[in-house]
Amino acid sequence: MNKFEINKPKIVDKKLLGEFDNTKIIEIKILAPIIAQHYQPGQFVILMVVENGERIPLTITETDLSSGTITLIFQEVGFTTRLLNKLNIGDNLYHIVGPLGKPTEMKFYGTVVLVGGGVGTAEIYPVAKALKEKNNKIITIIGARNKNLVILEDEFRKISDELFITTDDGSYGRKGLVTDVLQEVINKEKIDIVYTVGPVVMMKAVSQLTKNFNIPTVVSLNTIMVDGTGMCGSCRVTYDGKIKYVCCDGPEFDGHKVDWDEVLKRSKTYIDQEQKILSLNL
Repeated sequence: MNKFEINKPKIVDKKLLGEFDNTKIIEIKILAPIIAQHYQPGQFVILMVVENGERIPLTITETDLSSGTITLIFQEVGFTTRLLNKLNIGDNLYHIVGPLGKPTEMKFYGTVVLVGGGVGTAEIYPVAKALKEKNNKIITIIGARNKNLVILEDEFRKISDELFITTDDGSYGRKGLVTDVLQEVINKEKIDIVYTVGPVVMMKAVSQLTKNFNIPTVVSLNTIMVDGTGMCGSCRVTYDGKIKYVCCDGPEFDGHKVDWDEVLKRSKTYIDQEQKILSLNL
């Protein structure tokens, strides 16, 4: 695993991708040429906004070797992402390390279905793009709460053989769940592999559905991380009856072997503390 640390990386571009009901999805480009050079699809970085702040993992959506930048897309869900969104073009992060995690295995499978939920859509994009370059048929299913939170639609249309969009409220695409569309796709053609990223509940539902049809399914887990190099154990999951660490053994796993109930339970570990600090409106 290649690992590079950069102090004071600069934000060189920033844009709001979507906003609805106090939810914001933001894209930032960070000057990090060494990370950009060594990155492979599926990998992530861990960053610190301020010196005394927490370290959070974010998946790299895209890189530009000519400018030496990496693109990160995140949603305001807690104190640190809110703090990150307060930074603007020209501002510096305190620290960033990466690329971390094992890259996605890229090869020809045949027909690949990629399912993204919410900001997880940003995480499936580099994988979809790379798998398309391996001549796979790409079927993409994007799920969001509302039309205004659908991201990267134009980018996915360029690389997808078929693209389906669902929204919880029916404001765009089809009203319903991504699993509804996935079931229809399974019914009409042979699927060689499914790749999914998004809320834990969604990834669990996708994995349960595909398990019924014996379709190999890869999930990218977004567990709580502190150290990010396998030292602290915060991101541990039970996988096929064994303890694994998402930061170094993953982030990608066979969705049929993940203990989803444990993942859901551990994802709520610090929810009380998070709500308390958010209530302070710092």
